[in-house]
Amino acid sequence: MLNTVLGSLSSGVAAATGSYESIATVVANSGTTAVLSSIPSGYVSLQVRFYAARDGGSGNLAMRFNSDTGSNYAFHLLYGSNNLAQATGSATQTRINYVSPVNDSANSYKAAGIIDILDYTSTTKYKTTRHFSGINTNALSGSNVYLSSGLWMSTSAITSITFDLLGDDFGTSTFSLYGIKG
Repeated sequence: MLNTVLGSLSSGVAAATGSYESIATVVANSGTTAVLSSIPSGYVSLQVRFYAARDGGSGNLAMRFNSDTGSNYAFHLLYGSNNLAQATGSATQTRINYVSPVNDSANSYKAAGIIDILDYTSTTKYKTTRHFSGINTNALSGSNVYLSSGLWMSTSAITSITFDLLGDDFGTSTFSLYGIKG
């Protein structure tokens, strides 16, 4: 049921049955990275659906492609926190940034979201991404919703995706990769 809802949110309409094909799932319970590797070609686009939590600290969830740690990433972010809306962005990031997941405890909720990666196999253009995510931390700091886009300024086909918490450790987190058929 949740995958149907998340698939609908990413495109604005319900996805046709069979449009998404499960490729891989990674569960991170500790450590600073989660890697989806050996991504096959043959799809039009990719989608990542995630639940993420951190194990203390204040790390933001971030994504890199093909182990590229250079500064050829950019992002734009619109977010709302309780009754406040803000925007930010960067043209010289070393990664694409996302939501800040809360601590993995019985009294808090994880961040959840979807990430669409468009034309991931193209070798003639840069890669663009779009993201929708949010958290509800209840008494900790309220609810946040995030809508963002990202750019990886490389013409390499994407073969791996690394998620990290910018130096913090993951709490129980799940990243599921789907291929979108043409």
